[in-house]
Amino acid sequence: MNLFFRQLAAGFAVILPLVAAISIILFAAYPLDDWSLLWKKEVFDIPFLMFLPLFSIGAAFLAAVGSTLYWRKQFKTIEDYLLAVEHGHVPSKKDKKFLQEVADILSGIEQVQKQLQEQTKISQKLAKEKAEELDKRMQELVFEERQRLARELHDSVSQQLFAASMLLSAIIEGGRDPEENRRQLKLVEKTIQQAQLEMRALLLHLRPAALKGKSLKKGIEELLVELSQKVPIQIRWKVEDLQINHKGVEDHLFRILQEAVSNTLRHSKASAMEVLLVERDGFIILRVTDDGEGFDVDKVKTASYGLQNMRERAREIGGTWKMVSSPGMGTKLEVRVPIVHLGGEKDD
Repeated sequence: MNLFFRQLAAGFAVILPLVAAISIILFAAYPLDDWSLLWKKEVFDIPFLMFLPLFSIGAAFLAAVGSTLYWRKQFKTIEDYLLAVEHGHVPSKKDKKFLQEVADILSGIEQVQKQLQEQTKISQKLAKEKAEELDKRMQELVFEERQRLARELHDSVSQQLFAASMLLSAIIEGGRDPEENRRQLKLVEKTIQQAQLEMRALLLHLRPAALKGKSLKKGIEELLVELSQKVPIQIRWKVEDLQINHKGVEDHLFRILQEAVSNTLRHSKASAMEVLLVERDGFIILRVTDDGEGFDVDKVKTASYGLQNMRERAREIGGTWKMVSSPGMGTKLEVRVPIVHLGGEKDD
């Protein structure tokens, strides 16, 4: 029921009983000998018996119209104030007259606006501080990553290239039989290939591929197809098209895979690698297996930046991280992430 009909009903509720009460009092004070006079007596050419209810209805209608216009004006003022608050300012009440109740409401709106402005200032200040802190942290991370990559280049690629250079120098100087030279050349070839693998692995860190709107399945397949064309390692994979409704989970799994592939290329000396991504028993399972030379997990786990990074990423998405390896037996890495339903929400 809108405002007009509510005011009309209120008018009827007041005027009709009032008119009826006045009529009863008049008839009690001045009783009629002939009640037919109520029909015969006319007011403005209308029988008095009909004029009385019509007058009541008209009075109720006019009162409803007037009251509706008045309250609509008051409500319009409140609405204007609320719209002004929505746009960040409040119009002045100067030289305007309001009901005390409406004035109290408008004062309350002004207080809310002031609180919103204060909260906005605080939020902007916090956002600025957070942005500055994030920028500072990013600069620190970039510096640390550059330092790490510089160490990796020096400790691996640079040393391997230096070793290959020394072997070639020895071959050029001569003094060895052809069979020994062939053996040395094979060693040079193997060293340079390993240096290439190291460089490709480091490039995964310097220029990491990203999903960029692609599904996790498509992103993994594109990465593995590209690697299989560039590295001398046989890569097999089984990747299911999973419906993951959390983009953060997809990104972390993809980064974990990149780190695992990088470690395999750099350290395993493997001839084959297998990647598995499936959903089983309410878990997303990512598994990377190679037939490389393996290592002692207990000795390497705490010292390796890459392994720590993978373990932290798995924990951030509520998953578990496990690596099994031993010298001469290859390496298997497995991440299990529980599937959590977000109540119909989906990340953008």
